[in-house]
Amino acid sequence: MHGTVCLITGANSGVGLETARNLASRGATVVMCARDRGRGEAALRDVQQSTGSDSLELLDLDLASLDSVRAAAASFLERHDRLDLLINNAGLILSERQTTQDGFESTFGINHLGHFSLTTLLLDALARSAPARVINLASEAHRMSRGLDLDDLMYERRSYNGWRAYGDSKLANILFTVELARRLEGTGVVAHAVHPGVVGTGFGRDGDVSGIMGRLIKLAGRFMLTPAQGARTSLHVATSDAAGACTGKYWAKSKQKRPTSYGRDEAAARALWERSEALIASATS
Repeated sequence: MHGTVCLITGANSGVGLETARNLASRGATVVMCARDRGRGEAALRDVQQSTGSDSLELLDLDLASLDSVRAAAASFLERHDRLDLLINNAGLILSERQTTQDGFESTFGINHLGHFSLTTLLLDALARSAPARVINLASEAHRMSRGLDLDDLMYERRSYNGWRAYGDSKLANILFTVELARRLEGTGVVAHAVHPGVVGTGFGRDGDVSGIMGRLIKLAGRFMLTPAQGARTSLHVATSDAAGACTGKYWAKSKQKRPTSYGRDEAAARALWERSEALIASATS
């Protein structure tokens, strides 16, 4: 993978960190995105020491701020004229409703809208680098969703439920992948969604989840995959010939898997794309 430029969100810990480590060990240039500068610098040193790579960069990125997303994209494009692999890895789950800097419900705003904005800003670089790949980390948790309510994506009218909001955001990741793949047909850029497995990381345990949700996540920790194990499917989709020969698929345990009917709804995927564009436009106008 020498000469390959990769960008990974949430690369300072967990699956993102192990994905960065593996790609760096293969010789790729890896741009590690992190919200917290100190944690990002520590993660970059960790990968440097374990791989010996001198082709690592740190990029400040807070997916809860569209200003930060735009600044990160601009900073990347100032330094690189190509992007071979974009892995939208970062994500969170919340027990209580919160909002981003732009006023979006945080689970949807960070897990979907932040990545949607980043990806669209980098599409030209991906197209210039074809064959290239976009990988969106989704989850089997999308099966908790019974379809997106495009009129209440922010849970302003409905009572907030953290699990349901998370499931909706993961369904959004899959629908985004479906529509992205359709729009990129013929460009040489493929898009896939990935379920990493239930991984024992800091996910859900950084103070964002409390009460019953927090206790359940903590109790489940002993049965979870390691971050390195959780990175396997992302790496398979990032590097395998099989994933490069198709697009718009959902993967689990390094194999294609059928999402729910909601995740295969092409009309819903198009509607979500249009709604996402409108939401971002309204926040930046």
